[in-house]
Amino acid sequence: MRLDGKSAIVTGAGNGIGKAIAELFASEGARVVVAELEEGPGRGTVDSIIASGGTAVFQQTDISKESSVEAMISAATAAHGTVDILVNNAAAFVFGKVEDVTDADWNRVLGVNVIGTSHCVRHVLPVMRNAGGGSIVNLASVSSFVAQPAFIPYNASKGAVLQLTRCLALDLAADNIRVNAVCPGAIKTRATDQHIASLGLDPEKAYVEFGQDSPMKRMGEASEIAYGALFLASDEASFMTGSHIVIDGGATID
Repeated sequence: MRLDGKSAIVTGAGNGIGKAIAELFASEGARVVVAELEEGPGRGTVDSIIASGGTAVFQQTDISKESSVEAMISAATAAHGTVDILVNNAAAFVFGKVEDVTDADWNRVLGVNVIGTSHCVRHVLPVMRNAGGGSIVNLASVSSFVAQPAFIPYNASKGAVLQLTRCLALDLAADNIRVNAVCPGAIKTRATDQHIASLGLDPEKAYVEFGQDSPMKRMGEASEIAYGALFLASDEASFMTGSHIVIDGGATID
């Protein structure tokens, strides 16, 4: 019960990595706010947590809209009294070469991945400061520091998330608020499946092909990323801020 008595918000918690994080945090004693744009998947995560004996509430949230983020924080404090942990997992997945990316594409990927993350941090700060501190975990990516072909908007946004993590850590250390990031590699998620479909690839063959990029010769599972987030959110990482943990099967080892 490493998060016993803690209150946590997990954005984008209806599917994939966010869902795995929310469920793991609840199993470790946290009271979880499942902040998700899609109501069906979001409520599904809540139902799963409650069925396992955990505590969770759903809050429909679009982090690209500041008013929605404000409502998310209000719902969290109303339900659980405070916010000890914020996991910024919600993301937009926009890929392509620079000549293929429209202004609308850029506005979407930056509006969610960068500006949306900053909305969440800005509006949780008064609550965490009032509580005497907290832990913020950002979902960055190996795409934050590795160049990939035809990934321009996504990689640029995730690079910004990693730098945002470092800068926030410096600014918020005096408030006893730690800010760290997890950088996943190739993980089996709904977003990955959608990307595979957009490329016209066979899913099973693509899983094998993507897995070849790592020495472990496989793709990762969402639960393996969740454990990294759990460590950073917990008091076990009490002397860590401005850091990032790479979980990619060794794909970026060199």
